[in-house]
Amino acid sequence: MKKWTEHPIGDWVIYKNNQLIAFNKPPGLPVQPDLTDDKSMLELASIYTKGSVELIHRLDRPSSGLLIMAKNKKALAALNHQFKNRNVEKKYLAIVSNRPEKDVAVLEHYLIRNGKTNKSKVVDASVSGAKPARMSYRYIGSSDAYHLLEIELHSGRHHQIRAQLAAIGSPIKGDVKYGDRRKNKDRSIHLHAWKLQFTHPVSNELENLTAPVPSTDNLWTYFAENYLQAL
Repeated sequence: MKKWTEHPIGDWVIYKNNQLIAFNKPPGLPVQPDLTDDKSMLELASIYTKGSVELIHRLDRPSSGLLIMAKNKKALAALNHQFKNRNVEKKYLAIVSNRPEKDVAVLEHYLIRNGKTNKSKVVDASVSGAKPARMSYRYIGSSDAYHLLEIELHSGRHHQIRAQLAAIGSPIKGDVKYGDRRKNKDRSIHLHAWKLQFTHPVSNELENLTAPVPSTDNLWTYFAENYLQAL
């Protein structure tokens, strides 16, 4: 069990004001309380702000990156509205084991979620309960063995990026749940919520946030130094 309270929570803050606060969540940290004894990002955020905060969106526990929370009901309602109406631009980075056949593509599938296994899978559109999932990706570069993709979500389905990349034969590094061959030692996956664009609920100004990739991971560091600085 990781003792997240021993970490300087303030180092994860990348944006804050009276309405909102955004963190760069480390991999392995749950966003909200789960069956483990680990402190969640939501609990740590409340400790840091010395007040109540509300989740606006979520990230999978093994992934990392941008997580924004609301400090009051007005901000929560405003951002929930933007997310619901797809007015928020979300970009992710994924390191995959197999380079996709196309360097740029839009993926459209139907997904169904299995609550018992906490897993989503691509199915035919005719399957009862299946929901449409749409995302686009572009290839950025490669290391000796892995490949970096930039991903933009156009819908918000459960495990969408993980399931759709697996469906085209490009599972995320470390994501054995979705078909990668080898898990990461820390049980993380190489999926990072990278950029977020939204409208501030009070000023109505466009906000653009970027979360640096995990600096403690050699592969992320390689891609950051060789490819991301130019983007």
